[in-house]
Amino acid sequence: MIDALVSLLTVFGIGTASYAAVALGLMASDRPIKDLRGEGLDFSRLPPSAAPIPLTSYTARDGSALPLRHQPCNGAPLLIMVHGSGWHGAQFESLTRRIAKTGLAEVLVPDLRGHGEAPSRRGDIDYINQLEDDLVDLVKAHRKPGQKLILLGHSSGGGLVIRAAAGGLKGQIDHAVLLAPFLKYNAPTARASSAWARPLTRRIIGLSLYNLVRDFDHNFRICIQFRFPDAVLNGPLGHTATRAYSYRMMVGFAPRSAYLNDIAALPDFTLIAGENDEAFHANRYEKTMAPVTARGRYQLVAGVGHLGIVDAPETYATISKVLAR
Repeated sequence: MIDALVSLLTVFGIGTASYAAVALGLMASDRPIKDLRGEGLDFSRLPPSAAPIPLTSYTARDGSALPLRHQPCNGAPLLIMVHGSGWHGAQFESLTRRIAKTGLAEVLVPDLRGHGEAPSRRGDIDYINQLEDDLVDLVKAHRKPGQKLILLGHSSGGGLVIRAAAGGLKGQIDHAVLLAPFLKYNAPTARASSAWARPLTRRIIGLSLYNLVRDFDHNFRICIQFRFPDAVLNGPLGHTATRAYSYRMMVGFAPRSAYLNDIAALPDFTLIAGENDEAFHANRYEKTMAPVTARGRYQLVAGVGHLGIVDAPETYATISKVLAR
């Protein structure tokens, strides 16, 4: 819908000044809800971490020290796990510990910029491609010569893996593992409405117009909010939840608009999703992606939802097979 409206304004020959006026009106008419909460996803399936993996950091190209969990393993492939929207790398702690015990991989789990315990600007980045650039910098900082590289991403993290595989890390990834990945808001896998995410649609359209005329000054504005349950927000990790994203964070944390082109650039990949996924139509992944790439293997897990897929026994078993290969 967003692309269609932008195209319609272009067809009618609306000039730059009119673009700005329309964009400003759209942004002003759609504002964030204060303290948005709700039962968007089943966070009860996230296992508590009795002893969190200590955080270290790596240095990005702008000099920022970004949080990182690191489980070393000499001579093994490098596995980087990319978390989903609103949360942080702690969602992978159980999976990280299980893989580290096997010695099948050296594991890196970053808290993406704008997320985690105490980011400099929660829910925001400096420019649209910055998360992708940060992943490139992480690989450069830790990958050893000749070391195999596997990228794993859950939900929006899966979308970021797809984006990076077609961009800054094109040709560098040996295998991708996609756990219920976000493909795009207009992909067949997207549900018509989501209990988890509240996009500010008119504001997004307005900012898309600004970006069309290369005016990026408003990209810091909030454009999507997430419904965390009270049990999370009032719990010990409630302060680490990222409850809203700026426009540039929202756009950069996903494949590009021509998402099928990004998917076509994927290396060999394994996609795993739960049949009970509340966020996406899990049974539509293969139908959507297979026409543009023959490199994928698809697995649906019965009785598992969107967050639960990360720690499902079937997920660990499949990842172990990928790493062993």
